[in-house]
Amino acid sequence: MNHQTIGDRDRDRATRLTPEDLAALRENLHEQRLFRQEQLRQIATAVTARPDDPLRQQAAAQAEIRIALAASARMVLADVEAALARLADGSYGACHLCRRPIARERLEIVPQARYCARCQQVREAGR
Repeated sequence: MNHQTIGDRDRDRATRLTPEDLAALRENLHEQRLFRQEQLRQIATAVTARPDDPLRQQAAAQAEIRIALAASARMVLADVEAALARLADGSYGACHLCRRPIARERLEIVPQARYCARCQQVREAGR
């Protein structure tokens, strides 16, 4: 006798990733990787002011912004690379904390997500 309720089936459908879902998520991750790599190239080639530039303070502030943007882009790129590795090894879509499936909807929004929404909230509350 099957005791699975309608709510359980709906939840399973919302979390189960089909091969088509995985292909779309993989493509999204590849696009994100290319975008972040290009972003890092552009940041690295940005023109910096010469030391004798009268607008040195403004140039210094812009340099700080570029450094922060590059750090953020590198973090996202690392998350994307890790998600692609999880796709390759078959562990993609499982929460790193509770091991439950991450909802498909969450992965569509944040394909590099490591945690389900509940565990992500717990992690953020602990910061």
